[in-house]
Amino acid sequence: MKIIEASEKISRKQLKEGAGKTFGNLVKAVVDIEKEIMAIDAELHSDEEALLLENGSKQENLWGINIYPELEGNDFIEFDSMINLRPSHGNKSRGVDNQEIRRKITAVVAKLLNNDLSA
Repeated sequence: MKIIEASEKISRKQLKEGAGKTFGNLVKAVVDIEKEIMAIDAELHSDEEALLLENGSKQENLWGINIYPELEGNDFIEFDSMINLRPSHGNKSRGVDNQEIRRKITAVVAKLLNNDLSA
């Protein structure tokens, strides 16, 4: 597991390599929309969430996603994780119901991804 920050961006190639080691076509990630960082390289979103919490993130800012490095556009990020299920905070699904939060997650991922389009 590792935390990706703006100073240490990740490439699509690295994401594809990570996907190949675990799920084949996807990388699980947890994004901190306040700190603009994300944790990757774990089998469970909850493990990535725990890593970010240990490093000072706040629970309400953490959202689980799946990244499909070989896909483009709306198919690149899937908003689906058990850690997103928070009825007491208005999120009643495994997805991300709030469109503004979805926008922030997408912006953080774009910021942390190298602009390379190499396969």
